[in-house]
Amino acid sequence: MKNPHRLLGAALVCGALAATGVGAGPAYAVEHQLWIGAPYETVLPGADGDGDGRARGLDVRVSRDVAEGRVPAGRLTVDVSEVASFARVSWPANCRPESEVRAVCDFPEMPAGTESVPAAAFELRALPGAGVSASGYVRYSAVAGRLTSHPGETRVSVGNGPDLGLSQAEDQRGLEPGSRTTVPATLSNSGNRTAERTLVTLYASYGLRFTERHTNCEYRERDTGTSALCVLDEPVAPGQRYALDTGLDVGRKALYERFDHSVQPYSDEALREARGDWTWTRGAGAELDLRPVAAAAAAVTDPDLDPQDNDRTVVLGATNTADLKLTGSRVSGAAGDTVTARVSVLNRGPAWVASLGAGAAVATVRFRAPEGTTVLDLPEEECWRQPEDTGTTVFCKTPIYLHDAASYSFGIPLRIDRVVRGARTTVETIDDDPELSIREFDPNLRNNRTEIVVNR
Repeated sequence: MKNPHRLLGAALVCGALAATGVGAGPAYAVEHQLWIGAPYETVLPGADGDGDGRARGLDVRVSRDVAEGRVPAGRLTVDVSEVASFARVSWPANCRPESEVRAVCDFPEMPAGTESVPAAAFELRALPGAGVSASGYVRYSAVAGRLTSHPGETRVSVGNGPDLGLSQAEDQRGLEPGSRTTVPATLSNSGNRTAERTLVTLYASYGLRFTERHTNCEYRERDTGTSALCVLDEPVAPGQRYALDTGLDVGRKALYERFDHSVQPYSDEALREARGDWTWTRGAGAELDLRPVAAAAAAVTDPDLDPQDNDRTVVLGATNTADLKLTGSRVSGAAGDTVTARVSVLNRGPAWVASLGAGAAVATVRFRAPEGTTVLDLPEEECWRQPEDTGTTVFCKTPIYLHDAASYSFGIPLRIDRVVRGARTTVETIDDDPELSIREFDPNLRNNRTEIVVNR
């Protein structure tokens, strides 16, 4: 059963499509409507000391609403007329320029099961003398057979400053509790000014531990993990690339973990904002340093030009289990009374369970009102009724994480309409939620059922 709050989002999307007139044609035209995936915006670095501006790549993909059926090969039209006065474009081999400001790019077919294909990967570079106030849009449209796309666009502007970025490390699966791993990253500056100092923010979720706490970093413990703020003194000039690797211990409670890291040019204000009102503790280990991978030169400090590649997340999955156990309750009362039945979800470990990416509940329980009773108002943030079932089936969800040995309880208000001796109902978890499937981590589903008993 699906949460109606999720279904509502799908209904709103369908309503929006109908409002645009997409539904006026055959049914398949709605299902196979094309979409364009492109960067929301990009900033072109202005000229550096040699009078040249660094190139920015724009990768464009074409996708469709559903993966059923075949979509034929098609054409992506790219219009750069709004940026031609301050930027120069370099077209790839699959794009045929029709004029100085327009090109048509061939993209391959989408076989059944394929959701998207690459359409064009081209570069933009600021022209000499382009002003930092210059801006405009690159616009896209696509067609494949009788299918057309919603329009797409990328806002392009010109700026001067450093542009720090982090490479995306691969996710890691099958890590053993008690082992050690490293998340590799490359920190680079693709702007046209030097970042004299860098502020690095790190986060390791609850099942992970930093192998070393550096003296140029300060740390804060949270319910879901540990955060770190590190100030690096090495200047990062345009074109320079540095290795920034983080060692992590995989704890015995690890299961669904994540590691986040981000970079930005250092400023006192940025550090103050990152610290907030929390208490941080400075590390005592060796300094966290950057190891050069390549080099260049320049100077001066400015805000980061394009922050879209400043933050990265890596998923780290451990081979572990967590046994959830449900506990129900017995209540009694006379006709007309309101009683509160309690249902508890206990995590018997050894791992903690968290959905830090999708934000799904650790467990969703389902039940009906026991015979002779009515479930009264429930807190909307954690419970809801199934509307197709005349509201008699109730669902309640836990928070998105549950530590080992921790439990979460629901209070279920029941009005006793008539006394039925030994009335009972089964409470059970939904074990195959696609966002967080209990059966994938819970080795004992037999204790994922319990009962609420009334007037036994």
